[in-house]
Amino acid sequence: MGSSKAHLPFGPETMLQRIVRLLGQVVSPIVAVAAPDQSLPELPSDVVLVRDEHEDRGPLEGLRAGLMELRDTGDIAYVTGCDAPLLVPGFVEHMVALLGDYDIAVMEVYGFVHPLSAVYRGSTLPHVDALLAADFLRPSFLFERVRTRRVQPAEVASVDPDLLTLRNLNTREEYLSALSHEGL
Repeated sequence: MGSSKAHLPFGPETMLQRIVRLLGQVVSPIVAVAAPDQSLPELPSDVVLVRDEHEDRGPLEGLRAGLMELRDTGDIAYVTGCDAPLLVPGFVEHMVALLGDYDIAVMEVYGFVHPLSAVYRGSTLPHVDALLAADFLRPSFLFERVRTRRVQPAEVASVDPDLLTLRNLNTREEYLSALSHEGL
């Protein structure tokens, strides 16, 4: 993208600020996870900021940091990236409801899973630790170890029919398209 996605402007706020605002409509507390030296835009005072313990270990390292922070305050966490500014709050609520007795509820579209649009139970933390210790860094390894519900698009169509929540922005073109979608 050429610059920090967290700091990219999205209307009157940055992408990360927008995601925090949208999540704040349905989630509390909010934990923002950053790399050890990563700069973030100003966030509301009730957002808890934690840092990855180890750099360049991918999303499992971030999941670990977030679940560690939440271990005393909550059983579940909805996980997203800072590059999904079209997130639909109703999607998050629906994914939490779909979790049921599973350890993870993750979106799967045409066989592709979206680990950064998923709900994780705190009980997955020991499995995350074991995977990181063994240098198995892909979230798919976690999905194989615990009870994982693979949520299909039809199951969320009533709350996010266009799957806007899954649109993470990786290119300048995707960013400009998202701004246009929002009329910005």
